[in-house]
Amino acid sequence: MALSDSELIAVLIRTGRNGESAVDTARRLISESGNLLAAIDNVAAVASDQHARLQASMELARRVLREKLDRGNALSSPQSVRDYLRLKLQNRPHEVFVCVFLDAQNRVIADEELFRGTLTQTSVYPREVVKKALQHNAAAVIFAHNHPSGIAEPSRSDEALTQALKQALALVDVKVLDHFVIGAGAAMSFAERGLL
Repeated sequence: MALSDSELIAVLIRTGRNGESAVDTARRLISESGNLLAAIDNVAAVASDQHARLQASMELARRVLREKLDRGNALSSPQSVRDYLRLKLQNRPHEVFVCVFLDAQNRVIADEELFRGTLTQTSVYPREVVKKALQHNAAAVIFAHNHPSGIAEPSRSDEALTQALKQALALVDVKVLDHFVIGAGAAMSFAERGLL
């Protein structure tokens, strides 16, 4: 039997607050936060030890997804790539641009946060992306960046940047496999939309 989001959070926080059950507290946190990840980030309002348990759970989930990526072909498990990037980037207060570098068999070599920006934008330099791809001896790359606004839709500048990066990397025989835009509860794929 599957547990609801509030029941899962209740298992981790163990106790409620102000006369509420743990489930009621979890339900209230999700309702006030608007989504599950934001609720987990806001558990600090409940108690620091509960917040620590939830953050540890999130970190374990990130590591499990990263381990899945490390073991297999990134293209054979696109959902694992998407889930890992969502956990890594969702709910960041500022824009972050990440590159996942892959070998010739599409196995993950490394993932790096290359650029960090403001609430609404970040500057990405193709020269630095090419330099890092060569440094990792990558055959392919997957990009991801978050939209702190929560809307997982690419802007015109996101599309232009992706094309510029694709052209720059093509000069050194590195393929761009995808670019994910991470929003609240969603990850939009350029490849799935036919934007690559």
